[in-house]
Amino acid sequence: MANANLTQAKKAKNDEFYTQLSDIERELSHYKEHFRGKTVLCNCDDPYVSNFFRYFAYNFEHLGLKRLITTCYKSQDMDLFSTNTNEQAIWLEYLGDKNGDRIPSPDEIGIHHFKGDGDFRSAECIELLKQADIVVTNPPFSLFREYVAQLIEYDKKFLIIGSKNAITYKEVFPLIAANKMWVGVQPMGVDMLFDIPKERSEELKSNTEAKGSTYRVIDGVIKARSASIWFTNLDHNKRHEELILYKTYNPDEYPKYDNYNAINVNKVADIPCDYDGVMGVPITFLDKYNPEQFEIVGCTESEGKGFSNGIFNSQSSVTQPLVGGGKCYKRIFIRVASAGVRILP
Repeated sequence: MANANLTQAKKAKNDEFYTQLSDIERELSHYKEHFRGKTVLCNCDDPYVSNFFRYFAYNFEHLGLKRLITTCYKSQDMDLFSTNTNEQAIWLEYLGDKNGDRIPSPDEIGIHHFKGDGDFRSAECIELLKQADIVVTNPPFSLFREYVAQLIEYDKKFLIIGSKNAITYKEVFPLIAANKMWVGVQPMGVDMLFDIPKERSEELKSNTEAKGSTYRVIDGVIKARSASIWFTNLDHNKRHEELILYKTYNPDEYPKYDNYNAINVNKVADIPCDYDGVMGVPITFLDKYNPEQFEIVGCTESEGKGFSNGIFNSQSSVTQPLVGGGKCYKRIFIRVASAGVRILP
């Protein structure tokens, strides 16, 4: 049990990433029309340090919000969350500016105490979830599958941050394929930087070999680097941009996989304009995915049995896509939607 507790503590510390205000502002600027008259819940945030709470509180009137709720998990082990100095888990409620200065002041923010620990899975937090229209937060990466499942169960709109690897989770990919969830506006090729607790910062700093890959130093401050992206079911304009295709199919440039009934496309920009069959493309395709233009058929079997919808040759002993015996990285399988595509003149 002691080892299990240590593992949980380690996960909790690694999950304690604080999203930078600049990243929140950059992404949220594309969804303004979704928030008018809505109740927003940030249910994985320390209200006192959360930039999500700060963003929505200071933009409450600008967005036309109805209500803002922010909850925080309160660990029984005080070492898990260094910023937590409260003896009880709390949740904050903000209903907008009352004194006319357009600044959220302490006397305008309602402070409520949980009976429990404030875990997003608790009955108390679920009651707040039921009251919310849109959930916006950075949930613990180690609980991402469970977190998304809860949002779907309660049929909530959401805008959340998760690992890029979550795209191919067996609990997540079917939602993407069914157009119940998609990536946000921020390009998938841009890694996000996060603020972290001081002790975690010192751990990273001591590992000089990890500099650049695990962390970066910005103006003398350690920022954790993470291959993270936004996931949402709120519509945005980028999702309907048409990908202009200019290359034509030829079997030499687009070989078939040895073990998948699809052709290989190494770059999204190289998707052929005249091929009607199934194509294997990098996961970064989701950056350009327009559901009116393409259909997602499946993904590689190594990330969940059955995801390729029969494209995988079950006689193959290797689930990764093979081209001439060489392994390819993870692939999403697509084909042109019935509406077709426009070819660059």
